[in-house]
Amino acid sequence: MVIALVLLVIVVASVLFHLMAPWWTTPLASNWKAMDDTLTITIVITGVFFVVINLFVVYALWRFRHRAGQRAAYEPVNHKLERWLIGITTVGIVALLAPGLKVYADYVQPPEGAMEVEVLGQQWQWRFRFPGEGGKLGGSDTRFFAPNNPFGIDPADAAGRDDILIDNNELHLPLNKPVKVLLRSHDVLHDFFVPNFRARQNIVPGQISYFWFTPTVPGRYEAMCAQLCGVGHPAMRGFVVVESQDAFDAWLAKHPSFAKTQSPPAATAEPTDPLVARGRTLAQEKGCAACHSVDGSTGVGPTWKNLYGKTEILDDGTSAKVDEAFLRDFIKNPTARSIKGFPPVMPQIPLTDDEVNALVAHIKSQAQP
Repeated sequence: MVIALVLLVIVVASVLFHLMAPWWTTPLASNWKAMDDTLTITIVITGVFFVVINLFVVYALWRFRHRAGQRAAYEPVNHKLERWLIGITTVGIVALLAPGLKVYADYVQPPEGAMEVEVLGQQWQWRFRFPGEGGKLGGSDTRFFAPNNPFGIDPADAAGRDDILIDNNELHLPLNKPVKVLLRSHDVLHDFFVPNFRARQNIVPGQISYFWFTPTVPGRYEAMCAQLCGVGHPAMRGFVVVESQDAFDAWLAKHPSFAKTQSPPAATAEPTDPLVARGRTLAQEKGCAACHSVDGSTGVGPTWKNLYGKTEILDDGTSAKVDEAFLRDFIKNPTARSIKGFPPVMPQIPLTDDEVNALVAHIKSQAQP
């Protein structure tokens, strides 16, 4: 009887917890209310089964409890009961699967004329690419991946010359316009997830996956990686900004085409110092550029522009000058201390002394003379 009472308490407490302190989804900001409806159906069906099955167990424990002089009847086969169980289970499974299959079928069938954007995942950063005036994204391949070509765009493909490249973690989209999202990975399994849009999809290395949605509410929404992709996974975050068409067009016009990135001006040309050049490459390969900008813009971590030689206030209230020793210690053990105003989320990445020296040289090169 103790087990029966415990089960009864668990059922009642679970139902009361859901009713009195329910779990809420984030506010919906896209056309995918069907995702929420499917979730509600799942919760209701599984909740009903949970309550009914556990109450039946409670009843069976009480009704058929041990009593002196009574023995259970031996009934190895009950075809009528089996048919009922098969029928009820089948209806429950169909009710769970059918809505989800219907929603997913629509989820991967974008409407005609949907705007395309490519999302590129790489440990531990996001990049984005839009088609240029030609309206078609250029071909890409890992063979062409380089520090000045992080998207791996085929230089010989004319369609890719005018592709607009967003080399940071903030994506802008126009309001009320369907968007087809193409997903690629440069290294491991990732998952691009925007909770407010109910939009997410695995990104498998070596293949292109996709889905679509229509942003319906202006705002700035957090995006994240929803697959454990390495030690820097918690820092693999980004933002999606939904705005008017005019604001989107103005934002897009500020970013370079692929052709322009292949012919950089002298101010941004490849460094002549081999150690600095290697540090710049490492910053891309190790995901440092996802959190640290070199143009002064705010990121997850402090910008590297003019960081070297600066005196920073640490979380413990002390101050420290950012010199070579500080940078080496911070890169090797980033959680030992953190700069005030920035979360201590930098992962400890295995690096050789030569690689640390190269990164330090690259950071130093971002200081104004």
